[in-house]
Amino acid sequence: MTAECGPNENLNDKASLEIKNVRKQFGDLVAVDDVSLDIKKGEIFSFLGPSGCGKTTLLRCIAGLEEVDDGEILIGGEVVNHIPPYKRNCTIVFQQHALFPHMSVFDNIAFGLVELKIAKDEIKRRVGELVDMVNLNGMEDRFPSQLSGGQQQRVALVRSLILRPAVLLLDEPLAALDRKLRKEMQVELKRIQREVETTFMNVTHDQKEALSLSDRIAVMKDGKIVQLGSPSEIYEKPRTKFVADFMGASNIFPGRAEAGQSGKIEFCSEQGLELTLPDSNEIDIDTIEGVSVHPEVIGIAKDKSALKSLESDEYSTFPGKVKDIFYQGDFSELTVTLNDVQQDLSINKTRGISPEEQLSAGQDVIVYWNWANSNILISK
Repeated sequence: MTAECGPNENLNDKASLEIKNVRKQFGDLVAVDDVSLDIKKGEIFSFLGPSGCGKTTLLRCIAGLEEVDDGEILIGGEVVNHIPPYKRNCTIVFQQHALFPHMSVFDNIAFGLVELKIAKDEIKRRVGELVDMVNLNGMEDRFPSQLSGGQQQRVALVRSLILRPAVLLLDEPLAALDRKLRKEMQVELKRIQREVETTFMNVTHDQKEALSLSDRIAVMKDGKIVQLGSPSEIYEKPRTKFVADFMGASNIFPGRAEAGQSGKIEFCSEQGLELTLPDSNEIDIDTIEGVSVHPEVIGIAKDKSALKSLESDEYSTFPGKVKDIFYQGDFSELTVTLNDVQQDLSINKTRGISPEEQLSAGQDVIVYWNWANSNILISK
């Protein structure tokens, strides 16, 4: 179902949503553990994490469907802990759209305004504006069963937006759609949000959805936020092994680090792979527990002659042997076993600009990447 709340009025310039030291426990299970953050007015914010990390419970606390044990939730600057869901300045779109099957598109969208006893002319005007925004013109008299999955999603979305909430809560809104439609709806969601300028708070386990939709992302684990940042920060600079693994950094090297010369860090993996890392005054060497390297930043060459143009003091290079090549359409995924440590390395190469079509399993190669693309992982 979609939970409706009061209209958006008198929003101040503060954050649309403030979460202060919120804790929620079910028996011995701590589902949300002392979470604090502010979500800015007009941003798309995503809570991302695996099942059971606490993201949906937190959303339900914000909506008023669960009562928090400790902490405060503020919407539009107002503490809403003890305000019932229908009086909170927010709305929810759930994974299952739950449109009223006996109501037309028009009546589904207008439902919240009818309940608030808004004048019929005003209802007609506001429904018409949103129908036009989501390209459902001419479908106002259709019933949900006559709509595609994407069209149903649009109806569910504007049914919540018509109440002009301070915050729109999205609980896995695209999970029920197929891959192609999900991608199309990501574009639509972002376009609609930019037009209405409503704060969107999205909950998802889909990394690509969070990366493509969000202005900021909070990665959750065991009820806590383990990293908060922009999509590029979360993907390119994961801080821990958990975040790196969850965001798809398939090349993760646990190990230890020590100070090197000229401001560099010397790192040795548990398998014996030796890497040089760019030093950072912000990182305590004793907290470094690993390195991650994304598959798409790794180069591959047939022999040393192809490496002559590289600045040798800026690159890590290792001999290896091609183990597997998997064609993925727009790119190929290669697995290369490094000779010195007998460790597999994943490499992604974009179609059309890479040599994978001339490579074959069992072929000797050299892999390389810039030190700057070696991401340092720290302990909690």
